[in-house]
Amino acid sequence: MGEPGLARVRGSLALLTDLYQFTMAYGYWRAGRHREPARFELFFRRCPFQGGFALCAGLSECLAFLRAFRFSETGKPGPRRGETPHGRLPGCPSRGEVSRVADPVPVCPEVRRAELSVLGLQPRIEAILSPVAELLAYIKYLESVLPVTTEKAFFDYLRAVDASEVSVLSVPEGSVVFSKVPLLQVKGPLLVVQLVETTLLCLVNYASLVATNAARFRLAAGPEKKLMEMGLRRAQGPDGGLSASMYSYVGGFDFTSNVLAGKLYGIPVRGTVAHSYVSSFTSLAEVNPRVLLPLGGKEPVDFPSLVETWLGRVCQLLQVPLEKVNGGELGAFVSYAITFPHNFQGLVDTYCVMRSGIPNFCAVALALNELGYRAIGVRLDSGDLVKQSVEIRRVFRTCSQHFQVPWFKAIPIAVSNDVSEWSLEELMQEGNEIDMIGVGTHLVTCPLQPSLGCVYKLVEVNGCPRLKVTEDEEKTTIPGSKVVYRLWDAAGFPCMDLLALEEEPPPRAGQEMKFWPLGRSREVGKVTPAAVEILHRVYLKDGQVGRKVCQSLPSLLEIKKHSQASLSKLSPAHKRLQAPEAYQVTMTEKLHLLLATLQRDSQ
Repeated sequence: MGEPGLARVRGSLALLTDLYQFTMAYGYWRAGRHREPARFELFFRRCPFQGGFALCAGLSECLAFLRAFRFSETGKPGPRRGETPHGRLPGCPSRGEVSRVADPVPVCPEVRRAELSVLGLQPRIEAILSPVAELLAYIKYLESVLPVTTEKAFFDYLRAVDASEVSVLSVPEGSVVFSKVPLLQVKGPLLVVQLVETTLLCLVNYASLVATNAARFRLAAGPEKKLMEMGLRRAQGPDGGLSASMYSYVGGFDFTSNVLAGKLYGIPVRGTVAHSYVSSFTSLAEVNPRVLLPLGGKEPVDFPSLVETWLGRVCQLLQVPLEKVNGGELGAFVSYAITFPHNFQGLVDTYCVMRSGIPNFCAVALALNELGYRAIGVRLDSGDLVKQSVEIRRVFRTCSQHFQVPWFKAIPIAVSNDVSEWSLEELMQEGNEIDMIGVGTHLVTCPLQPSLGCVYKLVEVNGCPRLKVTEDEEKTTIPGSKVVYRLWDAAGFPCMDLLALEEEPPPRAGQEMKFWPLGRSREVGKVTPAAVEILHRVYLKDGQVGRKVCQSLPSLLEIKKHSQASLSKLSPAHKRLQAPEAYQVTMTEKLHLLLATLQRDSQ
């Protein structure tokens, strides 16, 4: 997928972290441990929204962050004064010349820029210096916030730090994942893989949360309804809005109202008008221009007059008093239809839906039809959405039959109005005629659970397993370098994720094996999988994406398709929105014994 979100942020995000990452890094460096090979795992402890699953998302942005991670432009010690990684600046002496230059005459910066502009060098120099200056400023800022006792050599070391020795294993983006199962496994020098913790959590937490939320909306709506994300105005800032658009699409939404997200990510964009547009008109007299060229025709038609003719016929058919129809609404519809004859969609609830909005829409749509165009739909944003959709569909069928316009009965009906997962479930339980549902606040803000709660825990240093033991058993980590296997049952559903140590032989399909559940249960179980899948793939190897040993990155559309395929393979019992059956996450006997030994030794 390239660098979807981080491409819009210039430079490295190395400072997008918590201060204590740098204090720990300095501690590692002072102790001479900064180069020790280490392994961390990123996972969540409980499935979000009291559900049975989550979707893994944010991987592509994590990889983009790691590839750009550095504190100097080239990952090498920063350039000396007057130099850049690309060579010496014009007008600056070389190191050998510095000793021969005494008390140079100061030059006004404006004069210097003017001289360089004449030579055509200024734009090129600014292009070279801008990222360099920004990255060098990172080090200067760190010097200002870390304790004054921090050795200067540490900052010199940071100038050479990058992620060129970091490797990342991950479940494919868009995959169904479960609590305690690592989404990402990060390997590399201890100092570096410690420094990236906060940023990786930031990139995965919200992405996976909103993708999961979107998937739940998709499950509630069913496969046939179209879903549009329209939450930008309610999102947590511009970046939250863009992330919500991208990961809602991954989770199963079809469209976004966010134009920038459409440009950046290739998500189909949809939108019509607001109530302000409709209420800004007071009558047909305000319509300008007033003519519309028939499709394939040469003579313009007075469109408002044609619509008035159709309005009389529609009101007579529907037994709606003509004087009850709002003239300003009609003017707005006519003006919009003249502007967009191929894409006319009416927002029909600014006034009375059945006595004004629908008659006005039908009159405009039938007038367009006479000129060879087709209206593309109506939208409701208030009231009883189910009841109104049924009544509107009845009107469309009546007009279709009476006026002999076959396509009219199938005009799409879109709804919005603070739609939540609960209200969507309720809506779908009743008979409705809705074709598209717009969701905003309850999608992008995830009010049922504002954070996924991912954590990033050390599991191995220098080849030795590491364990976190607390009084809260839920927070005890699973030590060691591990492989995760997904076991499938005879019905074709995933039934268990099995954590095993890397050196263990893999489980085999058709062969019975023992397992120990994660959590409080100490009872051993047995399972005979029908199929076995290794869950993680290598996506970054020694800082590089795209090597032969690395999995290639899919497009956003491919990630979306994978998420839907992954969900379709999940047992209905595990993807129920309410009271789902808990999915089993277990460990092998050898890993169970290692955990028990380390727990005993820690006491």
